[in-house]
Amino acid sequence: MGNSETKKEQKTGFFKTVAVEFKKIIWPSKESVFKQSVAVTAVALAVGVMVALFDFLIQYGVNFITQ
Repeated sequence: MGNSETKKEQKTGFFKTVAVEFKKIIWPSKESVFKQSVAVTAVALAVGVMVALFDFLIQYGVNFITQ
């Protein structure tokens, strides 16, 4: 029985520690999250367009050489 009690204590101790650490988190503002989300989306779109362009050019080049 003593072993199960220590496991229970370990679990409650773990969650208390998590709660304490969770309170230390400094959350970003909504404005900051919005700006960063827009930046990530813009960069992802730009990289996607560049990859598509390179793919098209390489495909065109390979087709030109092989035909």
